[in-house]
Amino acid sequence: MDILIATPGRLLDLMNQGFVSLQNIRFFVLDEADRMLDMGFIHDVKKIIAKLPSQRQSLFFSATMPPEIQKLAGTILQNPVKVEIAPIVATADLIRQSLFYVNKTDKKSLLIHILKDQSIETALVFTRTKHGADKVSRDLVKAGIKAVAIHGNKSQAARQSALKNFKNRSTRVLVATDIAARGIDVEQLSHVINYEIPNIPETYIHRIGRTGRAGLKGVALSFCDAEERAYLKDIYKLLPKPITVVDNHPFAVSRPVMSSPSAPFKRN
Repeated sequence: MDILIATPGRLLDLMNQGFVSLQNIRFFVLDEADRMLDMGFIHDVKKIIAKLPSQRQSLFFSATMPPEIQKLAGTILQNPVKVEIAPIVATADLIRQSLFYVNKTDKKSLLIHILKDQSIETALVFTRTKHGADKVSRDLVKAGIKAVAIHGNKSQAARQSALKNFKNRSTRVLVATDIAARGIDVEQLSHVINYEIPNIPETYIHRIGRTGRAGLKGVALSFCDAEERAYLKDIYKLLPKPITVVDNHPFAVSRPVMSSPSAPFKRN
């Protein structure tokens, strides 16, 4: 064959059985590297790389570049040409964005309060960690809200089942980590909720872009505690319009004093 496309685990299994040899590989492509990390495949990837010939061309693709992925890239690539694509922010114009300043300990109560609005038929809730996704989904279920978590520690069958139930609306809320949500395309998803503000600004654009697709309008709500306020400055640099700050909610805290009157806040 000329081209072999494989998942890491299956390729490693076939190599171990003696069915596949990589000694003549001339081009090696690692796609969705950050997702490999989140899904726990990095160790298999490293084992495969160890079997590749030293003389080859390597291509490395990743939507985000956390420190672990930068380190991995350094072990694979030698003096690479870096191609960086600017995030697409045009879709943000179609999305109504709101920001809620709230204490970290009140985020759960605020989320339950917002989801009391039955006009929110489906909501994709983002957390930064797998543990956080599990905890938020458990809290919602205890509050009588149909929710399920999806992340790299879940089995493939569990992830597929969760996504299927979310798409057919038997599950109202899907709680996900950023990488696990990659590729999720749900028709007429009305709300994306950033339970935790991402520390990588481009991730914010990826998240809210799950709604407002195909010309439809969407809503993106973001909860921001004191520790996360620093992340907003970089996010603002990517946005074509200001974020509306919602003050009239039961768990509101005073908004930070901005250093510039032109800072992208808009009062609701």
